[in-house]
Amino acid sequence: MLHGKNPGGPNSPGFFALKRHLDREGMATLLPDMPWSAKRYIDGDWEQAMVEIDGHVKTLRDAGATKIVFIGHSMGCAVSLGYALRPGKDVDAIALLAPGHSPHLYTTLPGLKALRESVEEARRMVTAGDTAKRKDFKDFNQGQSLLVRTTAPAYLSYFDPQSDAEMTRSASRIPARVPVLMVLGDKDPLYEYGRAFIFDKLPANPKSRYMEIQADHLNTPQIAAEDVTAWIRQAVKE
Repeated sequence: MLHGKNPGGPNSPGFFALKRHLDREGMATLLPDMPWSAKRYIDGDWEQAMVEIDGHVKTLRDAGATKIVFIGHSMGCAVSLGYALRPGKDVDAIALLAPGHSPHLYTTLPGLKALRESVEEARRMVTAGDTAKRKDFKDFNQGQSLLVRTTAPAYLSYFDPQSDAEMTRSASRIPARVPVLMVLGDKDPLYEYGRAFIFDKLPANPKSRYMEIQADHLNTPQIAAEDVTAWIRQAVKE
């Protein structure tokens, strides 16, 4: 389970409620503190996150897991897709719950000029070879402006619209064998973009499913818990 970004984390109420539900249903779950949590925001680059996930998948396999299902919330959705598109990764299904973090929108929406300028500054720094200096860059999360203190390359690995962090690019590149569930709440900021924004870009898979529910961005995982559980069982069924 990959949580949302700062102020999110493994203890986010709605996502942790889903974990408790899955535990009660007999599923082995792992909800680690990832580099984009409130405690670690943002620790290292995208590649470091991929390496950490490798370790968590190995932990589950070593404990006897026979199927590996990624459940992402908000930014955790972007990371789930970014991991799955890499060759040879151990992913049997993906649930995208209230997807969030879109560098494409961040750099195109009129009200986010400051974030666009941060991306442009980071690109200039990389071009100039200024890759080790840590500084404050802009971020945006559910209507709130945030600061990310990191290096320019690390920032771009999460915020460049051409990076694997952009779901509209990564969705089409995951293996067609991997079914995907996408759940959007009717009060989620991404709701206006609907299924076309991400889901319709996925490779066709008969087990993939798009759902809209009555929920906001934060409580979508909790409200969708029973639907998520039922879908997982069907998605990984031989």
